[in-house]
Amino acid sequence: MSNEWLILGPAALYMMSMTLTPGPNNIMLTASGANFGFRRTLPHMWGILGGCFLLFTGIALGLGLLFERYPTIQAALRWIGSAYLLYLAWKIASSPPPNLKVREHSVPFTFWQAAAFQFANPKAWVMGLALMAGFLPENGQPVLNALLLAGFAEMVALPCIALWAAFGTAIGQWIKSDGAWRAFNITMGVLTAACVVLILR
Repeated sequence: MSNEWLILGPAALYMMSMTLTPGPNNIMLTASGANFGFRRTLPHMWGILGGCFLLFTGIALGLGLLFERYPTIQAALRWIGSAYLLYLAWKIASSPPPNLKVREHSVPFTFWQAAAFQFANPKAWVMGLALMAGFLPENGQPVLNALLLAGFAEMVALPCIALWAAFGTAIGQWIKSDGAWRAFNITMGVLTAACVVLILR
């Protein structure tokens, strides 16, 4: 291994600190785990990882420069992302208390929905920009380096975001009354909506 790749240790610590802390993805994974269970939340988790992989790779190959050159694109994406996040917050807050019949007919976040959301997720952009600026090796093939670093980052992120889904699943087994379920879903919805402040500030 090249000495340049010795920075994978610090890169792993950086990704752990970013993916273990609260943000839109982790709040929604908690809500999904509670309402749908861990297994049905897996497509949501894999969508986050896949979307971030594409986003991080794109940043390394010049996507960030495109936003710097055309700031109107970034502004439009921020407003679209904010509107979509508010819609998701409303869906979470208005979700009925889950029961077997409701769960079977409810639809959790899909892989493609979660993947697409990463391109409007401010925390994903911050992670990708800092990751590629701070840890991408300068020598070697740029495309291969970007793919390897983005793939490594998502390997580190997987158990971190899985903890949030598992946390939500545990909460779902603990909450028993309909009133407690409504309070939980409203709280998750409000926290999701509060993330819009990160996008528009």
